[in-house]
Amino acid sequence: MIAQPRGQQVEVPPGHGAQIYPLATSTGFIGGAYSMDSLQFMLWAARRYADPEERFVAIVLLALIGFQEVGGHITKTQDEIGKHVGYSRAHVAWAQSLLLDDGVLRRVRRGVYQLVPSAALRGGMRTPPAGKRKVPGDKPERVHQLDLLKEILEDPEAPDAFKQMAQADATLPEGPREKGTK
Repeated sequence: MIAQPRGQQVEVPPGHGAQIYPLATSTGFIGGAYSMDSLQFMLWAARRYADPEERFVAIVLLALIGFQEVGGHITKTQDEIGKHVGYSRAHVAWAQSLLLDDGVLRRVRRGVYQLVPSAALRGGMRTPPAGKRKVPGDKPERVHQLDLLKEILEDPEAPDAFKQMAQADATLPEGPREKGTK
């Protein structure tokens, strides 16, 4: 018995094959969310913020990765982040300033930050923003890392350090931060 086709049909040119597989989803992850993170970036951050006086920067960075919305925006306040990790708002502000200087984080607008998508990105399906007029057939959109990187590189408001980190051939600053910097 031949199964009847359902859904969309795709023509495959002669001499070509096709595979059908389920799209990657976040359903298998704890909490139903996931983050794509550069292994080189994670190892760099562990070394970069290894100084005993700056180790909390790595903790704040890890919290920021976890607080990302689909597409990478972070809307948690410094107070909320501080309460979550057990540091003061001032400590979180100082950690964010180091991450901003290193090009890892940028301020998109008041109250909204973004981690550079080439380092850490929350992926998944993004639903239309609240308040946006619903159009029949509107569906959630899949977040594509390369599209986000292109937007950053074309954004005249994006800081140079952040744009540098968004490049395909980005290089991470060497070693731990030097004492006395920021």
